[in-house]
Amino acid sequence: MSDNCCSTTSAGSEVCELPSATIQHKSHSEVFCPECKQKGKVVQGQTVKALLSVSLRSIQDTDYYFCRTQSCPIVYYSADSKSVFTTSQLRERVYQKEPSADDVFVCYCFKHTVSEIRNASPESRVEMVNDINTGIQANQCACDLRNPQGSCCLGNVRGLMKQTEQVSAQS
Repeated sequence: MSDNCCSTTSAGSEVCELPSATIQHKSHSEVFCPECKQKGKVVQGQTVKALLSVSLRSIQDTDYYFCRTQSCPIVYYSADSKSVFTTSQLRERVYQKEPSADDVFVCYCFKHTVSEIRNASPESRVEMVNDINTGIQANQCACDLRNPQGSCCLGNVRGLMKQTEQVSAQS
């Protein structure tokens, strides 16, 4: 779990991870999405398995990468591009793919949507961040399993809040 979000005792932190002893790891800096050619973000196998709506028989014993490019239909792909999963094959909609959709979650653990964040008062936005931080401290988050990017949502939440504040200031 990265970004100092969830502790190692969080739900799902040690379950059903793809074995890595036999994997030939490719340098993460060299792995690009086969569709949009943008650099991917490595994600844990358990993230991919938790979020796929298709049979897990198609999961390879390899590293997977998250494509955050909005216009690209691919969400996860293997380093060799033999295993590719698109938005239509996931249980959740992906914020990075639909950042303007009101009903898409930005925070998957505590269920904060784009519209909720955009429509909240500045005070309520502060309360949302505090609520998320409280949940993290109470080991109630499972970002590695619930968030398609496989890591903490706080950067996305704060980014959307900042964007919303900038739009409000221009109005």
